[in-house]
Amino acid sequence: MTQLIERIEGNTAILTISNPPANTWTQEGLYNLRDKILELDADPEIYALVLTGEGEKFFSAGADLKLFADGDKGNAATMAMAFGEAFETLSAFRGVSIAAINGYAMGGGLEVALACDIRIAESQSQMALPEATVGLLPCAGGTQNLTALVGEGWAKRMILCGERIKADKAHSIGLVEEVVETGKALETAIELAAKVANQSPSSVAVCKQLIQAGRAMPRTQALPLERELFIGLFDTEDQAEGVNAFLEKRKPEWKNA
Repeated sequence: MTQLIERIEGNTAILTISNPPANTWTQEGLYNLRDKILELDADPEIYALVLTGEGEKFFSAGADLKLFADGDKGNAATMAMAFGEAFETLSAFRGVSIAAINGYAMGGGLEVALACDIRIAESQSQMALPEATVGLLPCAGGTQNLTALVGEGWAKRMILCGERIKADKAHSIGLVEEVVETGKALETAIELAAKVANQSPSSVAVCKQLIQAGRAMPRTQALPLERELFIGLFDTEDQAEGVNAFLEKRKPEWKNA
């Protein structure tokens, strides 16, 4: 079963996917991820989340294909639902989520990284959505999230042609935001996550909502919503604290409220 090893550093939760040797996802592990994200969402002291894989070779290889060997549609539906619920809950996390890709990210292993806000990959990492190679498709957001990040052309190369890409290519096409040397992804992700604590968590939540709204909402609707949510921040304690801390030349003390 997929385990999630958790530790907290400051306002950052660090989750490590653990299911040796390839950190594959099981149904129970996916629901554990969903429930853990909901738990972190409810904790006002958590501003950021870092996700990585256990070991030196795999971030995650996705689902174990043995689960689909019998061709059972009911089992397929159950797993598809588990993947969808887990990764969509991760995408909706109110804070900042960062994938520290420390090795192979394949199939559902890449899709969980795609559900994060930011991706940092080690130089030896390789990424692919090879589901069509075995008669399947990336059903955990892959067709949509990959296309949103890299455009139709590269999404089609990776999904329709089964092209596997290395970290430097992933960076050049916009799939990952940064490439670091081997063994440095988690450290770099934690350092970036720590910067989130300088921001008002109330502001971060609505800014993230607005950025992601652009995936489906026309700009004519998003722009008025932007103004509406700006005004709504004046109902929060963080707005008054942030402005007054700046004027008083001191560090703000966020309430996440």
